Amino acid sequence: MQMNLSEAILQKVSVHYIGNKGNGQDLVISKKPLKLADDDLRIIKDSFLAKFSAELDRYSFYHLSSLDYNEVYNYCLETLAEGATFHKNSVNIAKHLYESTTHPKIKTGELYVCYYENCLVDGAFVDAIGIYKTETKSNFIDLAIDASEFALTMREGVDVAKYDKACLVLPTNAEQGFDVLIYDSASRGEEAVFWRETFLNVAPQANEYFQTNQFLNVAKQFIAKQLPEEYDIAKTDQIDLLNKSVEYFRANESFDKKKFEKEVFDDSGMIKAFRKFETNYAEMNDVDIPDRFDISTLAVKKQARVFKSVLKLDKNFHVYIHGDKSLIEKGYDERVGKSFYKIYFDEEE
Repeated sequence: MQMNLSEAILQKVSVHYIGNKGNGQDLVISKKPLKLADDDLRIIKDSFLAKFSAELDRYSFYHLSSLDYNEVYNYCLETLAEGATFHKNSVNIAKHLYESTTHPKIKTGELYVCYYENCLVDGAFVDAIGIYKTETKSNFIDLAIDASEFALTMREGVDVAKYDKACLVLPTNAEQGFDVLIYDSASRGEEAVFWRETFLNVAPQANEYFQTNQFLNVAKQFIAKQLPEEYDIAKTDQIDLLNKSVEYFRANESFDKKKFEKEVFDDSGMIKAFRKFETNYAEMNDVDIPDRFDISTLAVKKQARVFKSVLKLDKNFHVYIHGDKSLIEKGYDERVGKSFYKIYFDEEE
């Protein structure tokens, strides 16, 4: 999916206060959308959309029985079809969020529902709906100057760029539950599960981006965490395996698991350990990664940023290993009682 939100226009904003129903707190519903100046709308738009990009995992609204029973999906569907229902459905979304807020760890906060126009998705301009929850307050300085006299007031509020939870609902892929992008500052734990599964009820799309991202994540966790527990493996060999994993995905348009295993691991015992790890990962994360799929270059680019090819030596040196690991040798100098690396190269820049 290609997406450009730089020219998007924020047309409407409704805000409601969501208490924790499980703790006996209240839901406060606003009577109508906010009235905001054009400059304020632009600032909110730029801040609220900043965290959304095509690099995020894509989800779709979901229900075990039928999408007809997914509340947020249907509120968004009606709003996108008939803009006049925006505030009514923002109230419905707020009520649904309140009814879902029963766990004692879920924080209270403000719910912002936004209606955007002019979002460029896959070459077409479409409308979109943003749903945001702010839970974290900050202290701000309000400084007034009058005839060289300064007056300072401390105020508490929300940093417009630091919302806690959000989703952007795009009208594409409507029959399968829309394309939904998710942001959550609490990426793990009960609160993250609550936002995705209890409130929104979304499921990850099994597309090439998701499959590429998931498999690279499996490979990274296996090499970095599991492999050292089962093998006496040098750090340079770990980095070499990480580099080979990324290079396989960069060099191929489609993925074949057997081919990947042979090119990267080339060891029957290691391949067996990797398959066991992958099976456990899939069960724990409730995902299904096929043995063959088309490779997403966007997902490869994203994951390559976190595949560490850095050899950290105490606090003195960082050695970046990008190629042939045979050009770096490890040894131990008994005279000084320290380990060392010997590096071979042709040119110095």
